[in-house]
Amino acid sequence: MVSDSAENILVVPRHVFATLGAFQGLSLEADRYMAAFLDPQNNLFLPRPCAELDPSHKQIIPYLVLRHGDRVLSYTRGQSGGEARLHAKMSLGIGGHMNEGDSHATHFDRAAYLRAVERELHEELEIPGPYRQRAVALINDESNEVGRVHLGIVHLVEVDSMDLRPREEAIRDLTFLTVAEVQEQRERLESWSQFVADALPQLLVS
Repeated sequence: MVSDSAENILVVPRHVFATLGAFQGLSLEADRYMAAFLDPQNNLFLPRPCAELDPSHKQIIPYLVLRHGDRVLSYTRGQSGGEARLHAKMSLGIGGHMNEGDSHATHFDRAAYLRAVERELHEELEIPGPYRQRAVALINDESNEVGRVHLGIVHLVEVDSMDLRPREEAIRDLTFLTVAEVQEQRERLESWSQFVADALPQLLVS
């Protein structure tokens, strides 16, 4: 595990996002944005401490929502998680930064991104049996300091078993919830998960 102080993470300049069409909340146009973000001419790596304080760049974060039938995985973020501002929040997404170690080359493209998604998923969870994943949406939230420097790419991960186990202490109280149960817990969710919760009826049939 690379320490935050030594880690260089993937970002895109905010003007690239603005040119494509900046938005607040959730967008279902994942493919259009990703094609631009994963063009090596449009992304770069910055030291994480700098990126966390630099709203002129957006850190690209895969946000993996696990689904089994009509239920989605939820968990509570423990204090050992990397983002202190999200501790004790309930979440529907597994996610993390992409760093230079994911590129395996001098540039970062779609192949590198997909490797990073797989790495993140298996670092966080033990998943028995097969699964399928695809990008379905983007999340942007300018309403808070965390959101201003991050941009989420929502992946729907369809698993064949609900017998998942966390690999990180920061992931606690794993449980699969129906859409109705998610809505009942909405106020406990971190902001990105609230956007996902509101769009679940569309995401689960897309």
